[in-house]
Amino acid sequence: MQLTIRHETRYIYTAPLAYTIQQLHMTPRKEPQQQVHSWHLNVPGHVHAYTDAFGNLSHMMTLDTQHRGLDIVASGIVETTAPLKGRVPNSDALSPLLFTAPTRLTEATPGILELAASCLPDGQAQSRDLMSLAEHIFGAVRYQSGATAVTTTASDALALGQGVCQDHAHLFLACCHAHGIPARYVSGYIDPENSDHAASHAWVDAWVQDKDYHGWISIDVTHARLMTDAYCRLAIGRDYDGAAPIRGVRRGGGIESMEVTVDISTR
Repeated sequence: MQLTIRHETRYIYTAPLAYTIQQLHMTPRKEPQQQVHSWHLNVPGHVHAYTDAFGNLSHMMTLDTQHRGLDIVASGIVETTAPLKGRVPNSDALSPLLFTAPTRLTEATPGILELAASCLPDGQAQSRDLMSLAEHIFGAVRYQSGATAVTTTASDALALGQGVCQDHAHLFLACCHAHGIPARYVSGYIDPENSDHAASHAWVDAWVQDKDYHGWISIDVTHARLMTDAYCRLAIGRDYDGAAPIRGVRRGGGIESMEVTVDISTR
């Protein structure tokens, strides 16, 4: 599938800013199942490109002249293929065990431990175990846009019983980590087709030990399905904080408002 993507983020402030710094994960990863035909990042100020510790193609943007707004636009064309049974290659040198430690957003609580125990064995998991977990989370936390924030923890989303894709991903990670199963957060895009879910999306990779395969499989918990060619991967991390498309700090500006538009067309 060929995905034509345009992602615009606009920040508007009620007072002038003296300084802004933003970490950007808005460039598709180099992976066998996706080929970038063209990609352009339109960002003000000074931009430094680098590859972070997780192999994500990243940029650090700094703007130190007075401003009252900020526009960041990423656009391009990515050709994708569907990985067999959701299996994505372990193309980096990082140990999967790096993705077993809980974070502030994925700490296990009694409710999470109970959910995990209903689906997962300890230490190792097969694909069917992980898909069962995704289906349980899909049933326990109803998708509701605006119900949570980027600071919402997995346990808070479970208690609330509703959330968005990042909450589903965090809850899945928390359950896996509680049983010593490597799992990591994925940010990127999805062709929304007829869904009302946002085209900017989050899902997970989890480490399986099936009879014929040991490695990562990619699971969209929000839809309780394996990753297909409808997905473009931007970044991986231990949680949202490590893989967010845009994350930064500012000096000044008063009250901030943000508008995000993501358009995806397919061919």
